[in-house]
Amino acid sequence: MDKKLSDTLLYNTVSAQPDVTAKDVIRSVYESLKSKGHDPIMQIVGYLLSGDPTYITSYNGARTKIRTLERDEILEELVSAYVERLEREN
Repeated sequence: MDKKLSDTLLYNTVSAQPDVTAKDVIRSVYESLKSKGHDPIMQIVGYLLSGDPTYITSYNGARTKIRTLERDEILEELVSAYVERLEREN
C-alpha cells in the first residue's frame, strides 16, 4: 500500500434499495390508503398541506415511504403528471 496520507480515498456506497421514484411512492401510498378504506386523495392532500404524517396510514409502511420524499417533490410529481395528462387530451 503505497498511498500517501495526504491522498483522498474514495468511498463508493452501494444502495441497499433500487432507486424508487416519487411516482412509485405515491402509487404505493395511494394503494395502502385505499385498501384501508381511506379517501387517498383527501389523506394525501391533508399530509401535503400540514406536513403531519398521521394523515398517512402506517399500513404496508406507507407512512415511512412517503416521508422518504420532501413534500415539494410530491407536489412536483403530481403537477407534472396532471399537466402531462392535460397535454395528451389536447
